[in-house]
Amino acid sequence: MSEHFGAKSTTDDVLAGVDLSGKRVLVTGVSAGLGVETARVLAAHGAHVVGAARDLAKAKGATEVVRAAAAKGGSLELIALDLADLSSVRACADALVADGRSFDLVIANAGVMAPPFGKTADGFETQFGTNHLGHFVLINRIASLLKPGARVVSLASSGHRFSDVNLEDPNFETTEYTPFGAYGRSKTANILFAVEFDRRHKDRGVRAVAVHPGGIQTELARHLDPAFLQGWIDDLAAQAAAKGEAPMEWKTIPQGAATSVWAGVVAPIETVGGLYCEDCHLAPPVEDAAEVRFGVRAYALDPANAQALWALSERMVGEAF
Repeated sequence: MSEHFGAKSTTDDVLAGVDLSGKRVLVTGVSAGLGVETARVLAAHGAHVVGAARDLAKAKGATEVVRAAAAKGGSLELIALDLADLSSVRACADALVADGRSFDLVIANAGVMAPPFGKTADGFETQFGTNHLGHFVLINRIASLLKPGARVVSLASSGHRFSDVNLEDPNFETTEYTPFGAYGRSKTANILFAVEFDRRHKDRGVRAVAVHPGGIQTELARHLDPAFLQGWIDDLAAQAAAKGEAPMEWKTIPQGAATSVWAGVVAPIETVGGLYCEDCHLAPPVEDAAEVRFGVRAYALDPANAQALWALSERMVGEAF
């Protein structure tokens, strides 16, 4: 399975020699970081990219590099999407469905990490509502546009190991809020979404996969105290040293976006569909609570957990898919 790709592979490495002419791709979160790089490399290889962003003015400036890199008929168009407001999510989905053009790939890239406690426009805890429920509604509403052979890539994180989902209290109404506990719940939800979406759609040739991009310094970390972040890095370094492993290295943005592109275009889908990938490989299972760098927890791939989250999500958003 493309064994020559790994943690240091870039988007250009992964797509070397790949022609995406005629392919249509939706990428959320194209106003910065991984979303911009993902859109850039796809357009550079001929794909028509629909980039979704909350702030279209910011996205227009950030994606000038995408337009400049477009080749082989590749192009970019922007569409408004605020994942923290389901009226915006539904308007975006309705516009795409009304347009009628199908997609070969959806990369659910946008998200927030570890903000102070807050709520979305619909009253959901910010991270669960934005990272999970917003994408849940968007992708389900445009599922009819996913042609046979299409893939959905759900960006999760190693942060899923901070917490399983809480099906009884998703909005922290009775449990104490912690920024990373909430982040962990939302990232576990991103994996479980891929598990259940894949189960529901694979018979028609549409597959889903979750990915961890790796540790990258992007705007995602804007809510983190620098001292806290450095302390976390120091803890990871100490854990690595105790195991005789190399310390964690930050990935560049092209390296961070590589796994999304690999899973969406290059990876054998029969091997990764419904599963979780990192460093351009399928992630191994891990149950060691002290291990926070590699692998995937069993609860994040549990089919029953995925189906229960799906049912809860439908109740929360008031739609059945």
